[in-house]
Amino acid sequence: MASQKIIEAKSQIVNEIADIAKESASFILFDYRGLTAEETSELRKMLRESDSKYKVWKNTLTKRAMDSLNYNLDDCLAGPSAIAYSNDAIAPIKALSTFAKEHPALQVKGGIVDGKITSLEDIKALSTIPSREGLLTMLAGGLIGTVRDLSIALNLLSEQKSE
Repeated sequence: MASQKIIEAKSQIVNEIADIAKESASFILFDYRGLTAEETSELRKMLRESDSKYKVWKNTLTKRAMDSLNYNLDDCLAGPSAIAYSNDAIAPIKALSTFAKEHPALQVKGGIVDGKITSLEDIKALSTIPSREGLLTMLAGGLIGTVRDLSIALNLLSEQKSE
């Protein structure tokens, strides 16, 4: 039987995992088997640059935390799992998918995005969404076209009136 200290320590970890899952916009589980220490450091750096965090907890503790939040991620918790999480829903997904393109050993399993269990297919779809800056650039490009068309129309109208 485990001592009271061990039980308390484990319960604190379960509470920490549950709090992180509740507060994060995305909580993505992935398999890191086959990555070297160098590649893992590179992954951590890439996640840090995207304002995401990376943590490895025991699956049993993660499962308890998910059960306390009424999330069923049992299929994602098979085998060794690491977790990337962030307050930005897309940032860790993009970082993981970019890293996985160069390092096929990394396998995204699933997770929670904006409080909903998200399948692997949905995560792949989310990884193709352009960054916030990219979306703003697209919006600005669309607005510039509209403003250009308006200026051409006003110029033609002024030329008609002056004739």
